[in-house]
Amino acid sequence: MSHHSSAHGLRFEDTRFWVIHRRLEYGPFDYEWSPDLRGIELTYCGQKFGEICSECEIYADLREHSLPMRVVEVASVVMGCMLLGVISGHNSWEKTEFLKRTLASRGYEQFCSQFEAS
Repeated sequence: MSHHSSAHGLRFEDTRFWVIHRRLEYGPFDYEWSPDLRGIELTYCGQKFGEICSECEIYADLREHSLPMRVVEVASVVMGCMLLGVISGHNSWEKTEFLKRTLASRGYEQFCSQFEAS
């Protein structure tokens, strides 16, 4: 976790992303295909915290990391949007616009103003 000049936002680097909340940066959050290619493993700081096995079977638990609830909520929305974009074959612009619309529709618009890509 590091300090950041922006109060809220998101920072992206390849498939990894960080949530900036109250000038603190949390992450990286990431995903990768499971070894059997039947699911997607979710990670926080390199440690597995969940898995998506199907549309109806999702497991995720970040309690051990004691993250602020707002960070968990925003990270969940970002992860879901990223994965939907990948599965749907959207280009980079479409993924970004979908993410911004989804965040704003759920009351997280303050995270839309600061998007950083590395």
